[in-house]
Amino acid sequence: MRGSRTLRGWWTDLTDLVLPAECGGCGRARAVLCPRCRTALSGAPPCRVRPEPEPPGLPAVHAAAPYADEVRAALLAHKERGVLALTGPLGAALAGAVRAGLREAWTGARDAGAGDAEAARVRGPVLLVPVPSARRAVRIRGHDPARRIALAAAGELRRTGTSARVLAALRQRYAVADQSGLDARQRVDNLAGALAVAPGGGGLLRGGGALVLVDDLMTTGASLAEAARAVRAVTATAVESRTGPGTYGRPRSAVYPAEAGEGGEERKAGPRMAGRYGGGGVIREAICAAVVAASPDSFEINRN
Repeated sequence: MRGSRTLRGWWTDLTDLVLPAECGGCGRARAVLCPRCRTALSGAPPCRVRPEPEPPGLPAVHAAAPYADEVRAALLAHKERGVLALTGPLGAALAGAVRAGLREAWTGARDAGAGDAEAARVRGPVLLVPVPSARRAVRIRGHDPARRIALAAAGELRRTGTSARVLAALRQRYAVADQSGLDARQRVDNLAGALAVAPGGGGLLRGGGALVLVDDLMTTGASLAEAARAVRAVTATAVESRTGPGTYGRPRSAVYPAEAGEGGEERKAGPRMAGRYGGGGVIREAICAAVVAASPDSFEINRN
């Protein structure tokens, strides 16, 4: 009898790892994420979001949902409490945000009259590059939430017909201060130069196909802007060789075109940009990002 009770207790503990005792969003019993919370996370189309103030170099970002209420609770449960059963729904939400960015990129490339080779690159395999968590945070939590969600998102994209994989190419160069007590400007300063592409990662990033920076959450945008800077640092070296000397261009590295002036592009003598996506033999940078959630204020971009 005692052994039977012990076995039942062990089985309950095991099932709680796979199927949490309560919804990660609202606490409803025996649901990974109840229908109401799933709707809050993925019920609306992903949106283009922009923080205010916007950090220099931030690429276009799409988010699945505002970071509030049930969505906030689900992300914190996954990140801080290790409720790994939430990885699937969070990954599906991130995949939706990635698709939204890709659709805009494909539409823009077509409208700009991109050639067959460029169109194939934009529509090529999707490379998801997660923003890395601090090493100390990974040790404390026992996992890297953004990377785990990115892997789930890549799986969801493949299941729906989009070739995708995760490339964890970014590394922290040194420890940074805790971001929680910092304002937007202080976060930018705190992270400046903190990320770099791991040895050997540059060639993979320059290998063609669509590149999307991904994270679980965007608040001020400082982390994504720093990740984009690190990617540009290695992909920019491909511009000169692919466009030839004396040209005006930006790194050929990803999917979504940055606005004019983003990333501190270098102007050289030679042909100017022919439209938003470039032209005339000139390469224009294209970096996009996708997150599960963003601060509610960043959704104001979508309101008139």
